Amino acid sequence: SRIMTLKTVEDTYHMRAFIEQHKPTRAVVIGGGFIGLEAAENLVHAGISTSLVQVHNQVLMSLDYDMACELHGYLKSKGLDLRLETSVTGIREKEGRLELIIKENPSMEADFVVLAVGVSPETELAQKAGLKLGMKQAIVVNEQMQTSDPDIFAVGDAVEIKNRITGENALFALAGPANKQGRIAADVIAGRKASYHGAMGSSVIKLFDMTAASTGLNERAAKKAGIAYDKAVLFSASHASYYPGAENMTLKVLFEKETGKLLGAQITGFGGVDKRIDVLAAAIYAGLTGEDLTELDLAYAPPYGSAKDPVNMAGYVIENIRSGLV
Repeated sequence: SRIMTLKTVEDTYHMRAFIEQHKPTRAVVIGGGFIGLEAAENLVHAGISTSLVQVHNQVLMSLDYDMACELHGYLKSKGLDLRLETSVTGIREKEGRLELIIKENPSMEADFVVLAVGVSPETELAQKAGLKLGMKQAIVVNEQMQTSDPDIFAVGDAVEIKNRITGENALFALAGPANKQGRIAADVIAGRKASYHGAMGSSVIKLFDMTAASTGLNERAAKKAGIAYDKAVLFSASHASYYPGAENMTLKVLFEKETGKLLGAQITGFGGVDKRIDVLAAAIYAGLTGEDLTELDLAYAPPYGSAKDPVNMAGYVIENIRSGLV
């Protein structure tokens, strides 16, 4: 009962009840993805000394390491004990608490543990039905969300879809793609023509006062796909710097070397991150180039942006790189 997962609303009730009843002072979260990070943030807010253990050298694997480092420093400044490149090999009870066995390191103690080590497609029903399965046992579907049995449809985290940029098979455990797939399936069942063409993995997360967002390919994904890419990293204010409250955000934009076509973007910052990642996601979807970003006519007023928006600035930097000016 002291080892918890966070999948349903009922799971949050269980965790809240445990905290109120047992008054724990120390928690360990295993896993540095969306669920693990958000759980850790809220445990810190609840006044519980919290450690986050992550097997990789960074949190939030949708980001590249250089961008994730901005999160690392910030999370530590908020009181989160961050343990990167740390592997938990076992958990056992010890005098009313839990002891976490850490590979090649001293053990850790906690009053309770939140296990958030990722998701896998839950496809036991599909297996029993004899449906065709793909990567990580996900359900194979066509563009109409039909399985290998045309009378059975499947949508959401359990299905294998296409990465819209690379065209390769992919898994996206995200609410946006799942909901869109649901509409496609409903349309097809109702006799309408509809197709689902894949996702780019656009995501955003709030961590204390910082926001981190990404869309499309990161460097690992671009390398895996064999794409010759380059990148621009820049720092722009969230709105006009002379207007109170402006704070820098960090933008990283990947583009195809030969054509300048946009491949992916990552942003960390404290204001306006969400709207910039959405503009870049739309630009990538539309097949725009870095140079095209310079011409986007984006809304401007000092409280909201700059006359040359950070998205425009990303375009100027890419243009400078590709033209050999820098």
